[in-house]
Amino acid sequence: MPGRSRAIRIQDRDSDLEFEFWWLLGFPLFFGLGWLAARIDLKHLLLESRALPRSYFRGLNFLLNEQPDKAIEAFIEVVRTDPETVELHFALGSLFRRRGETDRAIRMHKHLLERSDLGAEQRLHALYELGQDYLKAGLLDRAEEVLSALRDSALRSEALGLLLEIFQQEKDWGKAIDAARELERDSGQSRHKEIANFYCELAAQDATHSRFAQARANLERALAANRKCVRANLQLGELLASSGDHTGAIATWKRIEQQQPGYVSLAAGRMLESFRALGTVDEGLKLLRGYLAQFPSLDLLDVVFESTLAAGGPERAYHLVKEELRRNPTLLGLDRLLEAQILAAPSERRQDLELVKNLVHGHTRRLARYRCERCGFKARQFHWHCPACSGWETYPPRRTEEFELTP
Repeated sequence: MPGRSRAIRIQDRDSDLEFEFWWLLGFPLFFGLGWLAARIDLKHLLLESRALPRSYFRGLNFLLNEQPDKAIEAFIEVVRTDPETVELHFALGSLFRRRGETDRAIRMHKHLLERSDLGAEQRLHALYELGQDYLKAGLLDRAEEVLSALRDSALRSEALGLLLEIFQQEKDWGKAIDAARELERDSGQSRHKEIANFYCELAAQDATHSRFAQARANLERALAANRKCVRANLQLGELLASSGDHTGAIATWKRIEQQQPGYVSLAAGRMLESFRALGTVDEGLKLLRGYLAQFPSLDLLDVVFESTLAAGGPERAYHLVKEELRRNPTLLGLDRLLEAQILAAPSERRQDLELVKNLVHGHTRRLARYRCERCGFKARQFHWHCPACSGWETYPPRRTEEFELTP
C-alpha cells in the first residue's frame, strides 16, 4: 500500500508539471493574439482618422489653444464638407444658443430636420433643440408650437417643463395650471405651490377687471391646491375689505398666523386700515403688538411704530421701539428710536440727534431689502415671483440684511 500511494503522488506531480508546461506554451499564443488584435484596431483607427476632414483636426487644435471662435468656424467647415456629422450639428447648435446666436442655432437645427435620413430619435432631439432656440430668441408662439408636438413623445417631460416656462412668460395662467398638473402626474412630484400661485395670478386679473366673484373662486381654488398659500388669504382679505366687509377681511388675514406666522407682517398695514374703518384702532394696535412680540419683523415694527406715533405720540412710540430694541436690536429699530427722540427732544438737542439719524437712515435705506433664497437677487419690494430666477415664494418676508447686521 505505501508503494502504491507513492506511485500515485508521483503520477499527480507529473500531471501538474504537464499542466504547467502547456500553460507556459499558451502564454506566447495569447500574447500573439492580443498583439494582432491591437494592430487591427490601430489600423482601423488610422483609417477612420484619415477619413476625417482636416478642418476637424484644425478645430480641435484651436480648442486646445483656447481659440473658440476659430474652432467654431473650423467645425462649421466640417459640417459643410461632411453633412453626415449629426452629433456635430447638435453640438454646434447648442453652442450657438448658449452664445446668444439664436439665428445660427435655428438654422442649424432646421437643416437637421430637413434631412430625410435622420432617425426618429434624432428627429425628436432636433425638434426639442429647435424649441429651445425659439424660446431663447423670444419667439414664444413658435416655441410653443414645436414643443407641443413633443407632448406625446419620449421627451414629454422636458417639453412640458419648457411649455410651463412659456405659459408663465405669456401670463397664460390657465395653460400653466394644466401643464403643471401634467408634470405633477408624470413625475409624482408636487407642484401645489406653483399651481396655487397661478390661481392667485388669475384672481388678480379678475379683480383688475372687477370680476370679484371669479376672483374669489380662484382664490378658493388656490387654497384647495395649497392650504398654506398665504398669498391667497392676503388677496381674499383685500377683496373683502374693498367690498366693505372689514370684519371678514380681518378674520381672513388672521388665518395667516396658522399658515405661516412669519408672513403676518405683509398683512399688518391692511389689517390696521380695516380696524380703523371699524373704529377699533386700539384693538388693532394691541393685536399687532402681540404679533410683534411673537414674530419679530422690521416691516411689522415699521407699521406698529407709525400707528403708535400717530395714535399715542412720540413718548409712547419711543417706549415701544426701546422695548423692541432690547429684544431684537436692529438698525431700523435704532432709526425709529432716533426719530421718536427727535420729536420729543428739546430744540437744542435735535440737530445732534438728526445728524446721527441721517447716518443710520442712510444705511437702513441701502440695506433694508428682500433677498431671494434661491438666487440671492435683492429687491426693495417683496415679490411672490422672483424677477431673476422665476422661483415662486422664494423671498422670506423679512429684510434679511438688517438681521445679519444685528449686534
